[in-house]
Amino acid sequence: MFAEMNSPIGKIRIYACDKGIIRICIGQTPPLKISYAPSSSRAKTLLEGALKELSEYFAGERCEFTVPVNPQGTDFELKVWNAVKRIPYGETRTYKDIAAEIGSPRAFRAVGNALSRNPVPILIPCHRVVRSNGKLGGYTAGIKVKKYLLELEEKYKEKCKKRGTR
Repeated sequence: MFAEMNSPIGKIRIYACDKGIIRICIGQTPPLKISYAPSSSRAKTLLEGALKELSEYFAGERCEFTVPVNPQGTDFELKVWNAVKRIPYGETRTYKDIAAEIGSPRAFRAVGNALSRNPVPILIPCHRVVRSNGKLGGYTAGIKVKKYLLELEEKYKEKCKKRGTR
């Protein structure tokens, strides 16, 4: 089951199953045929929640996401994605930081590869991970989108801190 929304970074298509959001496609990504995402009232509720939270995020009104995600990946990828979910709104970490956090300090390239396979961008905020030299690094939706998301969060991070949320 999926839903679509228009956003400042282009069309976003969100896929859900009963356990959570399983995929977000940004821009002109072709539609996916996901056989494990049957229609259900739970998936519909999750999609509605994701649409609402993403709209609030782009308006500078949401700093944390509460809608559950259910990404499929290797154990290593899941470790990386969980570490990235803990990066506070408006902050960045390096690939090396994430590698150290998950107990594999020399695996910064593998961290980059795991992030390139992040099926739920924005909700798992891989745009917050940058190179050690301060350059942006890659992003599946493109560097312009990554830059936009980081600038959006920079613009609203003080507002989030005042509200007591990340």
